[in-house]
Amino acid sequence: MKILIISDTHRKHDNLLKVLERECPVDLLIHLGDAEGYEDYIAEQAGCPVEVVAGNNDFFSSLPREKELQIGKYKVLITHGHYYYVNTGIEDIEREAEGRGFDIVMFGHTHRPIIDYHKDVIALNPGSLSYPRQEGKRPSYIIMDLDKKGEATFEIEYL
Repeated sequence: MKILIISDTHRKHDNLLKVLERECPVDLLIHLGDAEGYEDYIAEQAGCPVEVVAGNNDFFSSLPREKELQIGKYKVLITHGHYYYVNTGIEDIEREAEGRGFDIVMFGHTHRPIIDYHKDVIALNPGSLSYPRQEGKRPSYIIMDLDKKGEATFEIEYL
């Protein structure tokens, strides 16, 4: 199973279309917020099931602020991250995920990609396809693959 994880597209979709062309087919697309009203457009372009949560710029959105997903054997929390103060560090979001029994927590907001293995929780942030903030400022996303045994691997990819 191949899962595309993105965040913080902020109504700019050129890079998203490039990623979809590069990575499709995918089995699931997860958008971690700041789609800014373009959830339906993103779902239409993806051509697969899409899970989306609200970000801090998704004003007047009816999207949930977080969702619980079951991906294979993994219990996954998806959220934008701003309610967990991820700009100042990821300790709070990791502690929250661990305390609630999640195996993986996925978040956005910082526009900086990260894969962090912390105790019993894996924290993932795909960065931003539109406004990257990490050194080199390359648009980024994460591919999550589940192998035939159900084991997950994660890779940060750059445009």
